[in-house]
Amino acid sequence: QVHLVESGGGLVQAGGSVRLSCAASGATFSTMAWFRQAPGKEREFVAFILRSDGSSALVDSVKGRFTISRDNAKNTVYLQMNSLKPEDTAVYYCAAVFGTPTLSTRERSYDYWGQGTHVTVSS
Repeated sequence: QVHLVESGGGLVQAGGSVRLSCAASGATFSTMAWFRQAPGKEREFVAFILRSDGSSALVDSVKGRFTISRDNAKNTVYLQMNSLKPEDTAVYYCAAVFGTPTLSTRERSYDYWGQGTHVTVSS
């Protein structure tokens, strides 16, 4: 049975940093992504990474501030978030595909989801 477990959220001041982790169990991921949902808004894509070669993509609003990386030995993906802004406040979800990798930024392309972790950025 596949599980995704996120960790690392919390309260941080604007300009600060947080690192989120998403550990997969039960299978080896091929693509893992991060999405986020701010209060009152729809969930949006943040970043994805491929297990095979580390190819990645980030949404424009976080480029230069966020980095996505993976540790294949641990079947884990990280989202390093620097220079955080109040508008980064959201519940962050990891999502994964096991099998044929995807380069999609769409929620429906991902089969498995974590429970979400809250990130609150205070001004």
